[in-house]
Amino acid sequence: MSLSIQGKTAIVTGAARGIGLAIARHFEEAGANVMFADSDEPALMTELGDQAEGEGPVRAFAGDLSQKLTLANLVSATIDAFDRVDILVNAHRMVQGCDPLTVNDELLGDMLRQNMSSGLRLSQMVAKRMMAQAEEADEDAIQHGAIVNVTSLAADWPQPQMLAYSIASAAQAQATRSLASALAPKRIRVNGVAFASIMSNNLQLKLREDPGLRERMVTATPLGRIAGADELAATVQFLASEASSFVTGQILRVDGGRSLGDPLAPGVY
Repeated sequence: MSLSIQGKTAIVTGAARGIGLAIARHFEEAGANVMFADSDEPALMTELGDQAEGEGPVRAFAGDLSQKLTLANLVSATIDAFDRVDILVNAHRMVQGCDPLTVNDELLGDMLRQNMSSGLRLSQMVAKRMMAQAEEADEDAIQHGAIVNVTSLAADWPQPQMLAYSIASAAQAQATRSLASALAPKRIRVNGVAFASIMSNNLQLKLREDPGLRERMVTATPLGRIAGADELAATVQFLASEASSFVTGQILRVDGGRSLGDPLAPGVY
């Protein structure tokens, strides 16, 4: 089976910066049509520049991705631009620490909405489009679509200072498995990637705040380094391509071995 996503159409959320941007750019370089979607319009337009206004394989969509109407408009804009959707990558994430003894309903609700509910809702919309496309496709096609959720090891690690984020990550992981089960008969695969020791925006901030963190992370990572976001993006491509055609409902850890035994303080990724 091939790793190629050449000519496929992908929606990538959280694509204005960091992990989401790395995935969207990686897909672009791999020959896919890519809809870069993000809630931060200025950052998105600054990143894409003239590409945002062009007619090529890259388009931009900005709006509040926690809103159902915005998500429906995102799917419609993608269909208008490229006629179909083959891949969805839910990389839009909200990361925020909290006091585990005072975390409130507002923060927990925001975290669940941004990190689980919006991605689930978009996945439902895209899956319906994929099923409609399947009716016109070769009935022997090995897959009719792929959805990849970017989540965190916080779903499984006890992280007291990241309680709300951990709860949202666990909910996202369960949503991934449940949707995978529901869509498997339609040959639409749903998987996730849970990462650590990857150079994300959040990690860059932490490294600036704590000069000794890099050395502690490298020591705690069996592969002995911090990975680039492009390495995570390559794993997402694997899960989106037919190379992983018999993989669904899985949360693949991309962490350099960190989850084998992590001595770092809670809240460090």
